[in-house]
Amino acid sequence: MPVLTRPRPAAPALRTAKEPRRPARPSFVRRHAFPIAVLTPSLILIGIFVYGFIGYSVRVSLSQWQGLQPNLSTRQPFGQTYDDLFHTARFQADLRNVTVFTVLFLTLAVLIGLVLALLVHNALAGRAVFRAIFLFPYSLSFIVTGVVWRWIFTPSTGANLILDKLGIEHGPKWITDPKVAGDVSAALETVIPGGDFIQVKLGIPLAVVPIVIAASWQLAGFAMANFLAALGTLPEELREAASLDGAGTWRYHWHIVLPWLRPMIVVVLILLGHVSLKSFDLVYAMSGQGPGFATDVPGIFVFDQTFRALRYNTGAAAAVVMLIMVAVVMVPYLYRSVLREKKS
Repeated sequence: MPVLTRPRPAAPALRTAKEPRRPARPSFVRRHAFPIAVLTPSLILIGIFVYGFIGYSVRVSLSQWQGLQPNLSTRQPFGQTYDDLFHTARFQADLRNVTVFTVLFLTLAVLIGLVLALLVHNALAGRAVFRAIFLFPYSLSFIVTGVVWRWIFTPSTGANLILDKLGIEHGPKWITDPKVAGDVSAALETVIPGGDFIQVKLGIPLAVVPIVIAASWQLAGFAMANFLAALGTLPEELREAASLDGAGTWRYHWHIVLPWLRPMIVVVLILLGHVSLKSFDLVYAMSGQGPGFATDVPGIFVFDQTFRALRYNTGAAAAVVMLIMVAVVMVPYLYRSVLREKKS
């Protein structure tokens, strides 16, 4: 008896037609042709006139160029200009002055800007008027500010005339005072190896204080404007929730407003610190070098060494030191900002 079997299904016919190929992905240059074409001229100019000149300044700082005749031959031993620079008493005083000025100025400007921002933000009426009044000094040039405040802090005029009317006969010497308060150079010489190279008093030059007041008066409005922008993003629900929880005005500002403003405070500190480290025009117009270089700053030192003494290598070396000081403040902030954008 024959065995019945199922017929096997026919094998599917092989595909003979070729599958359509996916179109090749355009190259990076084709995909970004327009942005590259727009940005390339700017990148070339920045590379030449910013980074190229920075490299040239470094080259000049290592050379023997002194006088009108260029001389780019390397000075021996290598880096001797920088060694002489840091052993110069005037430049040591400049580094002391700009450090003291930056710390005092940032503290005063940020505190005043924060207080003004809170007052304007909580004002019931006239908010726009007060904002314009407090921001007005920022619109002035540093030269104008320096000239006006120089008259105010000249011992024979300005503020001392008011003190005379109040019965205070011997007023402060202000920008003409050569004293340095809180000298710690002797203590540092015993702590820092090789600290005997310090040739100036490391303290607070009293003549710097009037410059700090003038700079804070001009830039506190800038800090206020930034804080007002941050306060504008503060949700009103937080104030209502704090009031429902029984938090008073002080606790509300301490536990809610200040933490909310913390990122903006960091930004303002970075921006104002960058301005203070390379300060020149305000100090130059207000007091110049000052008595015993009490108000001298690296910017004035670079100007004198380059355009008056014609020591181009020394002036370039001081400029490179200023660049490094500013980079120490700016680069970490920019690096953190880039990392934050990548994470988001």
